[in-house]
Amino acid sequence: MSKDTDRIDRVRKAEKEWQEKVLDPRVERFKLPESPTRFYTPAARDGFDFLEKVGFPGQYPFTAGNNPFDFWRAFAEQSAKRGHRPDWGGGGSVGKYGGFGTASDYRDYLLRMQSIGRTGGPNMAFDLVTQCGYDSDSPEADGEVGRVGVAVDSFRDFQIIYEAYTGDLEMDKVASNFTINAPAAVIIAMYAAMAEKRGIPLDKLRGTPQNDILKEFIARGTYIYPPRQSLRLFRDILVFCTEHMPKLNITSIGGYHIREAGATRTQDLAFSMANGAAYLQAGVDAGLDVDAFAPMFTFNAFGGSMEIYKEIAFQRAARRMYARMLKERFGAKNPRSMIIRQPVTAHIGCSSTTLQRPLNNHTRAVIGGLAGGMSGAMPLSFPPFDEPLGLGHSLEAVQLNLDATRIMIHEAKIADVNDPWAGSYMMEALTDEIEEDAWAEFNKIEKMGGAVAAIESGYMQKAVAKSAYERQKRIERQEDFVVGVNCFNDENEIEVTVNRAVDDTYDEESMNSAEDRQRVDLAQLKKERDGSAVQKALSVLEQHAGDEAVNLMPDIIDCVKAEATLQEICDVLRGVFGEAQPVKI
Repeated sequence: MSKDTDRIDRVRKAEKEWQEKVLDPRVERFKLPESPTRFYTPAARDGFDFLEKVGFPGQYPFTAGNNPFDFWRAFAEQSAKRGHRPDWGGGGSVGKYGGFGTASDYRDYLLRMQSIGRTGGPNMAFDLVTQCGYDSDSPEADGEVGRVGVAVDSFRDFQIIYEAYTGDLEMDKVASNFTINAPAAVIIAMYAAMAEKRGIPLDKLRGTPQNDILKEFIARGTYIYPPRQSLRLFRDILVFCTEHMPKLNITSIGGYHIREAGATRTQDLAFSMANGAAYLQAGVDAGLDVDAFAPMFTFNAFGGSMEIYKEIAFQRAARRMYARMLKERFGAKNPRSMIIRQPVTAHIGCSSTTLQRPLNNHTRAVIGGLAGGMSGAMPLSFPPFDEPLGLGHSLEAVQLNLDATRIMIHEAKIADVNDPWAGSYMMEALTDEIEEDAWAEFNKIEKMGGAVAAIESGYMQKAVAKSAYERQKRIERQEDFVVGVNCFNDENEIEVTVNRAVDDTYDEESMNSAEDRQRVDLAQLKKERDGSAVQKALSVLEQHAGDEAVNLMPDIIDCVKAEATLQEICDVLRGVFGEAQPVKI
């Protein structure tokens, strides 16, 4: 018997004795069904191999983090000494996520931001009409044009937005983000066509389209075509970007959206990995080496919840799981292919915020920031406390979040240690448990035929809906406590409020007139363009869409240049691919 085995056996024996003589009597004394807390010993990680399970930050299996340290940490002290807030949207990166009204409305907003020093590239939110592949003059668009994002019907609209980006802010000097999925190919085609029109090589373009269509079937619902045909379009984007736009990220996989829809922690991780595996396989099946494109995969985020220990363990497990999948299943050799690139790690998720006593959300966000700082990323306090009010983040809420992040970095020194829980009996056991559970669910999906088959059968959608229902029932039964919602909410509690000043982003008159103005502009476009050129380009697209072997991106770019509208392009593909139908839950 080895010394380690003997040591673990002695610990187990002592633990059993402690439970019988100390723990159980106390549980019985307080008439509890079981102990409300857990205690971890070396027995919880019997056989633990540090190099295999954790390793070093920036090395496989990346459990301890993607990098020895992140860029922001290197400049945190200089930022503090300068005494002003850093322009995280500067230096060629993207600016604040936003979009509203018409293309000219959004362009003017971007110009206003630039006038006050916010020079980041466009980080576009599109209205639901655009996200679902319709034009603003469609009957389905009534009342929705420009409401939750900018309306983009045509290449002409896209060019208007980028009138804000010239000279030192030319489109090859800033990154661009496009939060869109089903019509992502059309938006990327517009981006490529505009670069060509400005004489900018495609290989200079940087940015991130969300382009995570499988998640839309599981969570958000802005899909158009059936899953397999949607994955064909993803493949076409992947191959085109790899060959012609190598600096453009291919996808931003959104486990966060799945979690916000009600998924459990295990489902969030397993479903995201299954989607990722389907995307990676699409590239491999197209004849590409995985290392040629996997480094350009990103993740929007995973999470989150208020369970701080489990959220930290979740991020560690996710990094290790993804690295193993890339190395062992796909044969990746480049370490960059094995990294989960995401802007934030652990956080609470917007669904953890409450409308009741909203200032408490700031405390919740700080807890999320602590989890982030202890799981390999910036200790980012997010979201602002007034997120659930739905009225725009106030200046006060944003300031509190900025200062909370600064305090965690500069005063609490949360970011001074990489993976501070490495080797902890508790954390390593939790990390193993989360990864094992996720692998079990992932393998279950693989036996069904992978993510697409699991979506087609409705398995993922039904699983998320069931989990969301069960969580709500736990809250209603007071099995899960939410302060100010289902507990500590009697007449003796005080509602604490603060002033809220919101940025003047747009005026009500412009929003109310956006739909009419957009439709006038669209009618003018259809009158002025060359109709025969439009029909010719759409006909070629229709012909090639029926051939699985043809990459449709060049045809979609030709349609965009001919001034075919977004819906006209999507309608051609609807005619060939069909339309996806929602699963009955």
